[in-house]
Parts: sequence; C-alpha cells; structure tokens
Amino acid sequence: MNTLKMGKQKHIALIAHDNRKQDLIKWVEKNSSILSRHFLCGTGTTAKLISEQTGLPVTAYKSGPLGGDQQIGARISDGKIDFMIFFWDPLTSQPHDPDVKALLRIAVLYDIPVAMNQSTADFLLSSRLMEEEYDRNVLDYYSRIRKDNF
Repeated sequence: MNTLKMGKQKHIALIAHDNRKQDLIKWVEKNSSILSRHFLCGTGTTAKLISEQTGLPVTAYKSGPLGGDQQIGARISDGKIDFMIFFWDPLTSQPHDPDVKALLRIAVLYDIPVAMNQSTADFLLSSRLMEEEYDRNVLDYYSRIRKDNF
C-alpha cells in the first residue's frame, strides 16, 4: 500500500455532462468561497462555463468525448488531482461512456474522493478534512495481481 498526501489546498476536478452543467455551475456558485481556496480544473466546456459564470480560475482540459476524461484520469494517476466532482447524467447514453467508466475506475484505484451528485458534493465539501492534509492509501494492485498469478 502506498500513501499519498493531499495538501490543505486540494486539486479538484469539476466535470458535468451536458444536462447537468447548469446544476454544477449553480453548485459552484453556492460554494465559491470554499472552492476559491483550492485549485480547480475541469473538462472543456464545463471548465469554461464555470470560469465565465463564477469568476473562479478553472484550468480547462479537452472536452470529455475528445479525451478530457482521459486527461483527468491521467492527472489522477500522476497524483495531480485529489478530488473529483462529477455531475453525470444517469439517464442519457453518452458516446464516451467507456471513457467515463475508465475515469471512475482510476478514481477508485487512486483512492480519491468522488461526488457524483449534489448531496455527496455537499457532504464532501463540508467535511473538516477539506481544510486539512490527508493521507490517501492507494492499494498496490500490481503486487496483488502478481501474487495471485504466481
């Protein structure tokens, strides 16, 4: 098991499917005083809209279907994203559903907090751990796989 430290300032990814973008923007507006103390990034249009409508700086990656989900996943695996808020649309099929599934798998693999709806996002943001350092415990799946195969 590897321990990765999250600093007091979290690196937070903000992602939303088209039908949930306005919900995420409203949530960010409501929580802008807390979020302004952290580093924000997001996929294409979502990042751009949040930045324009809230005034918060948000680093933009590509649109999700154009590789943005994979860019976020890579940043998680590199230890450069600590936290993810992903307002997804559970009732609409997405052309990049495999990328979304891969992103969620990476988030679990690297033990980052993930909120996929407003209630969970509210609970995570109101946690005392938001303003503290935190040690994530990342399981060494590679060793487990090798052990099971030999």
